[in-house]
Amino acid sequence: MLRRYADRVEDTAYREKMEQLLTTETCPDCEGTRLRPQSRQVTVAGMSIVDAARIPLASLVAWIDRIPGQVSEEEHKFAEPVIDDLRERVRRLVDVGVGYLTLERATPTLSAGEAQRLRLAALLGSGLTGVLYVLDEPTIGLHPADTERLVEVLRRLRDLGNTVLVIEHDLDVLRAADHVIDVGPGAGRDGGRIVAAGTPEDVAATAGSVTGDHLAGRRTVPVPAQRRVAGDRALTVRGAKAHNLKDVTVRLPLGLLVAVTGPSGSGKSSLLLDILDRAARRHFHGAGDPPGPHDGIDGWEHLDKVVTIDQQAIGRVPRSNAATYSDLFTPIREAFAATAGARRGKLTAGHFSFNVAGGRCERCTGAGVLSVSMHFLPAVEVRCPSCRGRRFKREVLDVRYKGHDIAEALDMTVADALDVFADVPGAATRLRLLADVGLGYLPLGQPATTLSGGEAQRIKLAKELARRSTGRTIYLLDEPTTGLHPADTARLLGVLQRLVDAGNTVLTIEHDLDVIRAADWVIDLGPGGGSAGGEVVAEGTPEQVAASGSRTGGYLGVASSER
Repeated sequence: MLRRYADRVEDTAYREKMEQLLTTETCPDCEGTRLRPQSRQVTVAGMSIVDAARIPLASLVAWIDRIPGQVSEEEHKFAEPVIDDLRERVRRLVDVGVGYLTLERATPTLSAGEAQRLRLAALLGSGLTGVLYVLDEPTIGLHPADTERLVEVLRRLRDLGNTVLVIEHDLDVLRAADHVIDVGPGAGRDGGRIVAAGTPEDVAATAGSVTGDHLAGRRTVPVPAQRRVAGDRALTVRGAKAHNLKDVTVRLPLGLLVAVTGPSGSGKSSLLLDILDRAARRHFHGAGDPPGPHDGIDGWEHLDKVVTIDQQAIGRVPRSNAATYSDLFTPIREAFAATAGARRGKLTAGHFSFNVAGGRCERCTGAGVLSVSMHFLPAVEVRCPSCRGRRFKREVLDVRYKGHDIAEALDMTVADALDVFADVPGAATRLRLLADVGLGYLPLGQPATTLSGGEAQRIKLAKELARRSTGRTIYLLDEPTTGLHPADTARLLGVLQRLVDAGNTVLTIEHDLDVIRAADWVIDLGPGGGSAGGEVVAEGTPEQVAASGSRTGGYLGVASSER
């Protein structure tokens, strides 16, 4: 078994399957450092290579600056080029907003936004000119302070003689751009046209541009006229020490929309996901995954469950999609099975599934594609010649519901399907929820493996919303507005407010100032990231945090004054 594991270690699916059967332990000889004792004993300016790899990049700059004063003049001649190069490389990483990371951080644990910013830092140091850089929402997961620094990095790339093309929803980035191209006016079938193009001011002045309306302030994400008041019911996390949390005690008021904010790496995920989520799984379900270090949690008696809606993939195989995951495909199949054509052909709902034998194409087993091995190259997928990529047998495709066959139904966007299946209660309810969380543009049959983290999270949220609420539930969300236009953020906030109106509690990790401003209560961690974070620097209503003087409060106050 170990030999097969070693032979297929590059196969992600196989590796994840096998890792469930294996126990990983820290090497007792090197203590997890991977180095021999002799290598670990060498120090520079009082720090070994192991120590240097374990401190945040922002702190590493200070150590590098100390080195010239602790070596001889002769040694400095040889070390100076290395020190200067190292200082510049580390500062580029800090400038793109990942100063809280450590050098020993494993690459698979990085978020998509972090990985993108690391690549951006490497490109910044290449010195290339005449290059077109295309970035897909580089501000994902960034605090407003880090967004400002990222904009400066993008400008430096431009000033080197390059062109920087950014796909972005962040209004601060749009305002900093030299030229804005607004595509719309809506999403899916309602999009695909150039609504406005020009300077940010030109777009802001364009009638009919939703983006322009938000840039000009004609449309804003609504703030509740009256905030809910924190009562006596609360969940209190005592003595949180996971990762960089500094023995903090945090009171989470129940029955409110609570935003947990702070710079990147300040401890937000450690508090909500590593401690609270795991502790809840152990408390309610007896899960074995231990929570992060903490002294205890008080207030479980007020709850009957905790639902965590993170950005992990909803499926690891292409067969999984939004329709199957959200239980939407079942009522759609039943609607097809109830047609006269299906009854004549004696077809049941099972025949309209591409996951079981009966109505699916057996040549490709319902996948629509065939995998062709290329020996020393990765396998390639080709369209199935039998079903021509449509997944089903001819007799199944001959059955039509309102003029559409089952393959066409899977190709529909959520918005299109909502019109077609409006008379199917089980489908219409779920489709409306998917549209409410900002996924109206999403094709029902889009493979789960191609969904972004934000899309996967909103599909999970829609699935949870379809279940009956108890009014005693906490929903933990990790930046649910990732990848959303301000107009979609407003719709998502409406969904979250409905959850809270039903008596539930929503705790969301968030950088979006519009969401923070709409929250009932804000808990701001910081003051910085990594070792400079891990403390509660402010808490209260958005107005109280804005007046607190914290980094988040400063941006919250500026944003409020601009409205």
